[in-house]
Amino acid sequence: MSTDFENMNIEAVARAIEEDAGQALPSLRRSLTDAKAGRFGRVHTPAQILAKAARAKTGMTQQAFAEIIHTPVTTLRDWEQGRFEPPGGVTCLFSLLERHPELSRELETAG
Repeated sequence: MSTDFENMNIEAVARAIEEDAGQALPSLRRSLTDAKAGRFGRVHTPAQILAKAARAKTGMTQQAFAEIIHTPVTTLRDWEQGRFEPPGGVTCLFSLLERHPELSRELETAG
């Protein structure tokens, strides 16, 4: 008996997901290959990926990033680790910072 994963066109699925996400997702093809082979691991949500990407683009530590967005570092960690979804406004902020990391300097000075 075959599953949907066994018949999956990895490249087509990856392109569709990246198009929806509006960004390249470097480890996506490896994850899809693992799923096709029946190896399932950790699930990553779009909000979790965005939270990590936004902070990475700014080059900040979790502590520094949490401070400029006026959020406890434990909450930021929860978002980055996928334990909780950030609110819509925070997701919007992450999207802006991921595309325009220079905005983080304005947030630092706005204090």
